[in-house]
Amino acid sequence: MLLLRHGESTWNADHRVQGQLDPPLSTRGREQSQKLAGRLAQAPIAALYASDLTRAAATARPLAAALGCEVRFCQDLREIALGEWEGKTSAELAQEYPELWRRWQQEPDWDLAPGGESAEAFGARTGRAFEALTAAHPGQLIACVTHGGVIQALLRRVLGQSLHGWFHFRIGNASLTRLDKRAGRVTVAGVNDVCHLR
Repeated sequence: MLLLRHGESTWNADHRVQGQLDPPLSTRGREQSQKLAGRLAQAPIAALYASDLTRAAATARPLAAALGCEVRFCQDLREIALGEWEGKTSAELAQEYPELWRRWQQEPDWDLAPGGESAEAFGARTGRAFEALTAAHPGQLIACVTHGGVIQALLRRVLGQSLHGWFHFRIGNASLTRLDKRAGRVTVAGVNDVCHLR
């Protein structure tokens, strides 16, 4: 499974929490999406899936055109819902939620966002997506255009780590991360590959 993070959105550029709100790609994000499509145009991808949020769908379209296939949308590939924090900058969070934001700065934890999706539910949802999509395409390479939090969650799942605490991987916009599943075992074959953006 190739896990592709969406291109830069207008809110990535503004450093706003996105969650499941739906900002579009920025101009840079659209350029990144074209470069990602160029990188994978000749890859033997059997199926292309994407989160149904705008930034992921817009990133997937150039790749679908390059591969000559359709995008299959999967809600389980959506970013974690971050409740009341969505749409806010870090400065706004520090002002409006000082104690929760202080705790987040000490040790990030998705469960701190008021009204958000729990880490447990998010882990179950992303794990369900991984198992369902890999089971539907045994022995084949598939691509999923998704979000940084989803990729972090799946990497932690493979490594047997909790979803609480610091994020151990950098997952850049329009980056490529690869998980290989063979004989029921999953290995991390690459993380945050952005060579195509240079």
